[in-house]
Amino acid sequence: MIWQRDFSLESLNAGSANTLVEHLGIVYTAFGDDYLQATMPVDSRTHQPFGMLHGGASVVLAETLGSVAGNMCVPRTHCCVGLDINANHLRAKRDGIVTGTARPVHLGAMTQVWQIEIHDERQHLICTSRITLAVLTQKKKTVKEA
Repeated sequence: MIWQRDFSLESLNAGSANTLVEHLGIVYTAFGDDYLQATMPVDSRTHQPFGMLHGGASVVLAETLGSVAGNMCVPRTHCCVGLDINANHLRAKRDGIVTGTARPVHLGAMTQVWQIEIHDERQHLICTSRITLAVLTQKKKTVKEA
């Protein structure tokens, strides 16, 4: 198993309160030994002006999954931040739900690479994305910074 932190779907979803993740309706739905999964509705919150799933919304789902998964794979003394993300939008989607699944490609001491695939309800591949994360040592906060 790749996870170094204890978490639950409930704790991940609670952490989305008052964020873009909550605004877009992204909900963590499953995790296993080597993956994290979440769903996102395809509706007015995630549409582009032509009524289709906005590519940027797909990237938000992908970056959310990759970043959160990455942070669950490092000890609390470290954190992961995004360096680069790309996405290939392969199929249009007008309504329903998409499901993103993040799996690690590389879990290194200084960088991580995650592959995120986004499928529709019929298991059609809508988007494939890859994110590179930097693994950083968390700086301890001083009284002035708190």
